[in-house]
Amino acid sequence: MRYVRICRAIKRAASILRPFSTVAASLLVLIPVSLCQANTGSADQDAKPDLMEMSVEELMSVEVATVFGASRYEQKVTEAPASVSIISADEIRKYGYRTLADALNSVRGFFVTYDRNYSFIGVRGFNRPGDYNSRVLLMVDGHRINDNIFDTAPIGTEFPVDIDLVDRIEVVRGPSSSLYGTNAFFGVINVITRQPGGLDGVETAVAAGSLGTYNGRVSYGREHPGGLGVLLSGSAMHSKGRGRLFFSDFASLNNGNAEHADGDRNHQLYGRFSLLDFTLVAAFASRTKHVPTASFGAIFDDARLRTTDAHGFLDLKYLHDFDDRTQLTARAFYDRYYYHGDYPFDLANDNSVPPAHPPFVVLNKDLAWGTWWGSESQFTTTLPGRNKVSAGAEYRNNSKQHQENYDDAPRTVNLDDNRNSSIWALYLQDEIQFLDSLILSAGVRHDHYDSFGGTTNPRLALIYKPVEGSALKLLYGNAFRAPNAYELYYQDGVSSAANPSLKPEKIQTYELIYEQYFREHYRSSVSGFYYRVHDLITSLPVDPADPLGPTRYVNVDSIDARGVELELEGKWQSAVEGRVSYTYQKSQDANTGAPLTNSPDHLAKINLILPLYRRALFAGIEQQYQSSRLTLVGNRTAAAYLTNLTLFSKGLLPGLEVSASIYNLFDERYAHPGSPNHVQDSIEQDGRSFRVKLDYLF
Repeated sequence: MRYVRICRAIKRAASILRPFSTVAASLLVLIPVSLCQANTGSADQDAKPDLMEMSVEELMSVEVATVFGASRYEQKVTEAPASVSIISADEIRKYGYRTLADALNSVRGFFVTYDRNYSFIGVRGFNRPGDYNSRVLLMVDGHRINDNIFDTAPIGTEFPVDIDLVDRIEVVRGPSSSLYGTNAFFGVINVITRQPGGLDGVETAVAAGSLGTYNGRVSYGREHPGGLGVLLSGSAMHSKGRGRLFFSDFASLNNGNAEHADGDRNHQLYGRFSLLDFTLVAAFASRTKHVPTASFGAIFDDARLRTTDAHGFLDLKYLHDFDDRTQLTARAFYDRYYYHGDYPFDLANDNSVPPAHPPFVVLNKDLAWGTWWGSESQFTTTLPGRNKVSAGAEYRNNSKQHQENYDDAPRTVNLDDNRNSSIWALYLQDEIQFLDSLILSAGVRHDHYDSFGGTTNPRLALIYKPVEGSALKLLYGNAFRAPNAYELYYQDGVSSAANPSLKPEKIQTYELIYEQYFREHYRSSVSGFYYRVHDLITSLPVDPADPLGPTRYVNVDSIDARGVELELEGKWQSAVEGRVSYTYQKSQDANTGAPLTNSPDHLAKINLILPLYRRALFAGIEQQYQSSRLTLVGNRTAAAYLTNLTLFSKGLLPGLEVSASIYNLFDERYAHPGSPNHVQDSIEQDGRSFRVKLDYLF
C-alpha cells in the first residue's frame, strides 16, 4: 500500500539525516517515524488504507471533539464559529505543565512573555510590552476571571486554580464580544475544572524542583448518595527563584547582580459543590512575587521590591435542560481582587553610580482593591427548521474600584481614587442549519457602560461541512475592549496622568479556516486571518516635547496584522500522540508600516507523547521555536529553540502517578523584550530546570 511505502521512505530518510541533524530537525523526523510505527504494525498483515482512498462512510466515522466556550453551549469543534484548540488534563500531566502559561505556550499561534513578575499572552502577533493581558478573556467554568481594575487575565502562578484541578483548557481564537463583551478581543480561554467524581477519594501531590521550588496539594472529591458532589482542594507553592540574576544595564550596581530577589510563593483554595441543577464554586488564591528587575524605577537589588495579587470568587450556577432542545442557564457571582506593590525609591538619585546626592529612600506603596457582583442568564432552544437560538442578559456592578499610592515614612499620599460603575448587556445568537452541510451562525451583543455609553458588536460565520469531520469556515467579527479603571483614572502626580475621556478599542477580524478529521484520529487545520485594530490604547508622554515627563493613556494607534496557521495532529490506539504546528504572522502599525515590538514572525511547535513501557510509562516531548522579536529601542532578541522533556508514569503502583520533567533541556540562553516599565531592553529567561512530582489517590 502507498501508506506503507511512504513510511518506509520516511524511515530511510531519518536514518540518513539523524546523525547530521540538529535537535529540532531530529524531532521533526521523530514524529512521522513514530506515527508510522504506531500505525503500520506488521505491514504485510494489517496495512492501513490510504486516507485519500477512504470512502465517505469511513470518513464519517470520525470522533470530533466538543467545545463550550465558542457559543456558550456544547457543540462539535467543526460546528463552532471559531478556530479552537483544546488542551486535555492528560496532556497537562504528560507534558509536565506547571502553570496555565506553560500550557498556553504550547498552543498554535500563542506565545508568552515573562518579565520575571508576570506572564503575558501573545496572540496572532500581538503582545505589546507592558500589556496587562486585558485583550484576552479568561474564564473558569464560564466565570469571568479578569479583574475590574486592570482587566488582567492571570496565567502565571497567580492564576486562582491549581493546574492539577483542570480537566481541559478551551482556546477560542478571534473576537467574541458578540457573546462575552469586553476583553474577548483576540480570543477566549475557558478553563474547565474536574468533576467531584473524577477524584472519588483523597488525592495528594508533592513536587520539588530546581530554584528551590516546592509544591504541595491535598484534594478530596466524591459523588455522594442523593446526587451531592463535593470537591475540596488546598495547595501551596514556594520558590526561591534564581539566587543571582545579572543585568548589564545595572553593571555599576553590585556588578549588575540582583541577589535573592526572584522568590515566588502562593496558596490556593478551591471548593465545588453540586446538587441537581445547581453548582456552587468558591475559590481564593494569593501570590507574592519578588521582582528582580527594578521595574518602574525602583532601587536595584532591593529585596523589598515585591508584588502581591489575591483573587477570590463565589459563583452559583443553575443549569436546567427542559428537554433535548431547550436549556436555561443562570448564574450569580461575587468577586474580590486585591493588589499590593512595594517599590523602594531613592527620590534623590536614580540607579546611577556614583549617586549625585545623599540617598533619600522611601518605600512606595501601590495598592488596588476591586469588588464586583452580578448575574447573567441564557436561554437556548432549537426552533423548527433546525434553527438554534440563544438569548442572554448580563449585569455587573463594580461596587468598588479603589486605587491608592503613597510613600511610607514619611507618609505622602499620591493617589486615593474611589470609583464604582455598572455594566449591562443583551445578546442574541442564531445558528441556522440550511442544509445538512451548511450552517450560518450570527450573533450580536450590546454593552452599556456608565463611563462611555454603549457599543454593539456582531459576529458572522458561514460553515460548510461536506462530510462529517470536515469543515470550511468563513468568519467575520467585531470586538471591543473597554478602557479599564487603571487606564482611566490612575495618576500619581509625577509619572502618570489620568485620562477619563478614553474610548474603547475596536477590532475587525476576517478569517478562513479549513478543518479535517480522519478516521484514525487524525486532525488537520489550516487558517488564514487578517485583523485591524482601531483606537488602540497606548501610553504616551503628556507633553510630546518632554518624553521623560509624565505619561497617560490615549487612543492613537491602529494596527494591521495578517497570518497563516497550520496544524496536524494524530492520536492512535497505541497511545502515541503527536501535534505539529506552524504560524506565520505579520503585525504592523497601520499608519507607518513599522513592525510591532515583541511580535515574532514565526512560531513552530512540536508535541509528542510516546509510550515507553506498555501504557504505564510515557515520554512527553515538546519542541518550540520562536523567531526574533523587536524590542522597544529597536534591537532584536535572538530566536529561541526550546525543548522540554517529561517522563510520566501511571499505574506502576495502584493510585500512584510519578513524573520527572526537564525544561529547556539544552540550556538555551534567550531573552524576552522588556516593557516601558523596565530599564532593561530585554530580560533574561531561565536556563535548564527540572521538577519531580508525585500524585497519590487514596
